[in-house]
Amino acid sequence: MRLLHTMLRVGNLEHSLAFYQDVLGMKLLRRSDYPEGRFTLAFVGYGDETSGTVLELTHNWDTASYALGDAFGHLAVEVDDAYVACDAVRAKGGKVVREAGPMKHGSTVIAFVEDPDGYKIEFIQKGTQ
Repeated sequence: MRLLHTMLRVGNLEHSLAFYQDVLGMKLLRRSDYPEGRFTLAFVGYGDETSGTVLELTHNWDTASYALGDAFGHLAVEVDDAYVACDAVRAKGGKVVREAGPMKHGSTVIAFVEDPDGYKIEFIQKGTQ
């Protein structure tokens, strides 16, 4: 067994694709429209689906936004340098919600950014865990 993907419901697929591709550097792996069901699925990731876990962005055509709830936490992405990654996100118009720095109760260097729908993405600096 292996983990294939995580699904996130998004209100505006084009804004979400721009964020995950242009700001976080993921690639659009595949996209399929389902007119009869009135939804689109777009899969993005850093590698192909056969070798890594990816994100499935689900856009229900008749839903502009979602209540995120309080059960979901965040996605985590390993980065070489969390400080540089935050600067790059800001330079591309993204939102940094927790600046890079050591965890409150540890030495792991982390940061948090937010996608257009409010989902949090944690940057974990390589080699600090």
